[in-house]
Amino acid sequence: MGITNCHNVMDFRRIAKRRLPAPVFHYIDGGADDEWTLRRNTDAFDDYELLPAHLSDVSSIDTRTALLGKTLDWPVMIAPTGASKLFHRDGESAVARASAGFNMPYSLSTVGTTSIEDVALIGEHPKVFQIYVFKDRGLTRSLVKRCKDSRFTALCLTIDTPVAGNRERDNYYGMMATAKPALRSVPSMLRHPGWLYRAVVRRDMELINVVESIGNQKFTDMSVKDFIDSQFDRSLTWKDVEWLANEWDGPVIIKGVLTVADCRHAANSGATAVMVSNHGGRQLEGSPAPVDCIAAIADAMRDRLEIICDGGIRRGSHIVKALALGANACSIGRAYLYPLAAGGQAGVERGLELLRDELERTLALVGCDSTSGLSDAYIRKR
Repeated sequence: MGITNCHNVMDFRRIAKRRLPAPVFHYIDGGADDEWTLRRNTDAFDDYELLPAHLSDVSSIDTRTALLGKTLDWPVMIAPTGASKLFHRDGESAVARASAGFNMPYSLSTVGTTSIEDVALIGEHPKVFQIYVFKDRGLTRSLVKRCKDSRFTALCLTIDTPVAGNRERDNYYGMMATAKPALRSVPSMLRHPGWLYRAVVRRDMELINVVESIGNQKFTDMSVKDFIDSQFDRSLTWKDVEWLANEWDGPVIIKGVLTVADCRHAANSGATAVMVSNHGGRQLEGSPAPVDCIAAIADAMRDRLEIICDGGIRRGSHIVKALALGANACSIGRAYLYPLAAGGQAGVERGLELLRDELERTLALVGCDSTSGLSDAYIRKR
C-alpha cells in the first residue's frame, strides 16, 4: 500500500507502522498512562452532530480565514511536534515545504531537529516558533532573538509541561525517545538500518536549536523525559508570560489551555491567541478533549483571543465542528506526522490534500459556503 492508496489520515498510520522501528512508531502513536485522554481527543468529535441547511447556494466554497495577522487559504495550522527527523529523514523541512504549498502556518518545536534559520528560508507562509521557558532564561532569550532575526510570525508558549507526562508505551517498547536505542529496541532498529544509520552515525536527531546551550550533553545522551525534567522551568507563572510577550513584541499563542480562567490569564498577560490543547493526550491523563472546551472559551473570550482547537483532528468534518463551536482555526499533529512517516513531503502533501477536500465537501453538504459563515446554528451536542 502506497500513499496514493491512502484515502484518509488513518491510512497513513498503517504505512507509518511498517516503515518505522516499533519503538519509534509507538512514540509517535502513544499517550500518557492508560491513553484515555488520547482516545477521547478524537472520540469526542462523535458527540457532536452537524445540522445541514439544505438548498443553500454552495456552488463556491471559500475556506480563507485570518489568523495571527495573516490571510490563510484554510483554517488549519501545523502544530509543533518534536524531533520530526525521528519519523523521516527530511523531518521538519519536508513538513514546512508541504505546508507552504497550502498557505498555512508551520510551527517549529523548540525540540525540533531542524534549525530556526533553515526553516525560515522555506516558503513565504507564516511561521510560528513553539517555545519553552528554560531554567536558563538566557537560552529562552536567545531563541526569541533568533526568531526575530529570522522574521517568524508568532511565538507559541507551551504551558502544560512542567514535568514530562507518563508515556508508558516508551517503557514497554524500549523507546527512550533518544537516538541512542535501548537494548530491547535493538532488534527492531536492526530491521531498519537506514533509520539506525541516520540516528547513530549521522546524528540527525539532535535538538539542534538547543543542543549547544546545555553543555556537552546531546539529545542522544538523554531521554525526552530527562530533558524536560532537567531543563524546563517548573516555577513558571503568568508573570513570565508577560515577560515573554514583552521580549517578543508580536503575536503570542499560549498552548495548553483548557479553561476560560486560563484563557483570561493568557489575554491579561499579553497573548493574542490560545491553542486549546492537552498536548495530544501525552501529558495530563484525564483532561478534557479540546473540542469539548471550545464553546465555553469562545463565548467568553472570542473578542479578546483567537482560538485554535488542537487535538484529535483526523477528518475535515472535525474541523467544521470545531469552527462551528467557535474556534478560529484548528491545528494538526499526528494528522501530518503519520503522512510524514509514510511518505515524506509527498505524504504530507497527500494528507493535507485529503483533509482540505474533506473540509470543502463537508461545508457543501452542511450548506455553508464559507468557513467564516459557520456558527452554532450548524451543530448540536448529541
